[in-house]
Amino acid sequence: MANSAVPTTNAPAIAPISLSALAPWAVFVGVLMLVLLYFVGAEQGATAVFEGETIHEWLHDGRHLLGFPCH
Repeated sequence: MANSAVPTTNAPAIAPISLSALAPWAVFVGVLMLVLLYFVGAEQGATAVFEGETIHEWLHDGRHLLGFPCH
């Protein structure tokens, strides 16, 4: 069994990502998560930003799936 079926090649090294390049993406994702958390967890009743029940109805099943009460 001198010959291997898997070729041996040197994989290129992965360059590290600097924190200054990662920070804007981390802030963007954090803000996006806060907005989603607001819409799923609090967009109804006294804290509603938008009039009507449209947002509530779109997110109704997801709200129950994540454990947020709504009725």
